[in-house]
This record gives sequence, C-alpha cells and structure tokens, in this order.
Amino acid sequence: MKKNKKSTAIATVVIIILILVVAFFLYQEISSRTAKQQPAQTAQQPAGAPPPAQARPAQGAAASRNATTVRVTPVVLGTIENSVIINGDVLAAYQVSIYPTVAGKITEKRFQVGDRVTQGAVVAMVDPSRPGEVYSHSQVVSTISGTVLQSAVNPGDTVSLNTAVMVVGDLSSLIVETYVPERFSISARRGLAAQVLLEALPGEVFSAVVDEVSPVLDPSSRTLRIKLRFTGRADARIKAGMFATVSLVTNTRQDVPVIPRAAMINTYGSWIVFTADERNIAQRKEITLGLESETLVQVLTGLNVGDRVVTAGQNFLTHGEPVRIVE
Repeated sequence: MKKNKKSTAIATVVIIILILVVAFFLYQEISSRTAKQQPAQTAQQPAGAPPPAQARPAQGAAASRNATTVRVTPVVLGTIENSVIINGDVLAAYQVSIYPTVAGKITEKRFQVGDRVTQGAVVAMVDPSRPGEVYSHSQVVSTISGTVLQSAVNPGDTVSLNTAVMVVGDLSSLIVETYVPERFSISARRGLAAQVLLEALPGEVFSAVVDEVSPVLDPSSRTLRIKLRFTGRADARIKAGMFATVSLVTNTRQDVPVIPRAAMINTYGSWIVFTADERNIAQRKEITLGLESETLVQVLTGLNVGDRVVTAGQNFLTHGEPVRIVE
C-alpha cells in the first residue's frame, strides 16, 4: 500500500516538471519572435521623427481640461452705502391729547374714532356737579384740526383734569418713529436719507429723511429716538399705526473701488479674492475692506480698478492655476 502511494507522488512531480519545461520553451519562443518584429517596425519610422500624434498628448487640450471654469467681474468705481435696519411705527406728524378743564362726569361725546374735527370744535361735555350742587356743563374743546385717533372715555365715565378725553392727529402729514441702537447713534443726524418698507405694502419702497433726533438716549433701552418724514408725493394708502421697516443710511462713499460680496473668501480672519490675469491664470490677492452693503464691498487695498475678480468658482482655485472664463 505504501509503495503505491510513493509511486503516485513521484509521477505527480514528474508531470509538474514537464509542464514547467514546456511553458519555459514557449515563453522563449514568443520573446524571440517579438524581438525580431520590433526592429522592423522601428525601421519604418524615420530617424529623429517624433512619436505618432495619437501617442503624444495635446498640450492645449490637457490645459483646457485642467482649467477651472469661473465667472469674473471687473473692479469698478461706484457708490456704496452703509445702512442699519430698524423697525418703527407710522404716526401722525401732529397729534394732541384733549383734556377737560374741570373734573366731573362725561355726559356727552360728540365724535368717534375716525371722525374729522376742526380746531375749536366741542368734542365732549362734562358735568362737574357734586351731590347737592348744580353747575353748568363744561365743554371739552379740540385745540387742533385733525382726525380722532383715540377716544378712551364714554358717557357716564368720571374724568379728572389729567384724563385725555380724545387724541386728535393731523393725518395729512405722517412720520415714522423709530429707535436707533446706541452703537449707531453717533451716525443719526437730521437730513440723513432712509428707505421705508411697510408690511401692508410689500415690495414697495418709500423714501424718507430724518427730521428729528432726540438729544439723549433712553437709559433703559440704550436707544436714540428719531422721527422721519416721507419725501415725495403723499400716498393715501399709508396710514397711521402701520408697522415700518427702516433702512437708515449711516454712511455713503462715492467713486470708490467696489466688488461683489460673493467674490470674497475669509481665511483665518483675512479676506482674499482671486483674479484672472491676461493669460487667464488665477492670482490670489489679500484685500482690505472699507464700507459694506448687502451686495457690495469697498476695497481699500489689494486690487486696482479693472482687475477681473472671480465671483463664481473661486472656492476651488489655487494660486497660479489656469482658469476658463464663461459669461
């Protein structure tokens, strides 16, 4: 039994050796034929000729494939405005609280909210009588012409000399009252331009100008009260009591280099942009900023007027990289 196993193993080894010998001779034959064919192909090519076109990469095509596609905008001289957004209320330019001349009971109220009154008109009557006493009724007279904005009392109510029977305002002239945060208060001054947006009239912008500035800040809110008047033609759709959003222009610069905000990249606290030179090569530039608006920034240093600043695709650029500019 052991003798048969030994014979089988020897036969297997012999077969493997024969297979390896045959494979070696086949390899030698293939290599010899390849060496004979190579000189013939080389002889067909003239000495010193460049390799075939399909084997040589096209440099222009390779450069085009490696170039990053970008959009650019030139640095131009423009006007930039710095503004602060605050909320306010539309009010009548002139409104006055009407007080009685005597304390007593309201016996008659002649006007309601929304009614038009003239200066000197009697708006209510007050009976100053006490139990056991009889006095003639006292008139409550409006001191200005306008519209009744508030009326907090009704017949039968008891009023004192400090009770406002009505509030009358002149709705022909409207203002916006708002409060400027302390950090912007130094910029608030009369004549400062502003834009007003109203919740009731979305998409429309109304021009206004600062007409009154409080000389002191409110100590509780640390804000400065200002009043703005509308400029231009009066719009009957604007009503007292409307909610207003005010864009107050705190600073303006004209004829200064400006670029879109979208072009800037913040790197470790510094602002950089990429420009495309005349060879369409990306150049990394560190810039210093001046005034900023919602869409533009003023460039103090780092760029010149006419430089082509990359506004799209700059996040994938490196200095010295070729770019392909698209409109």
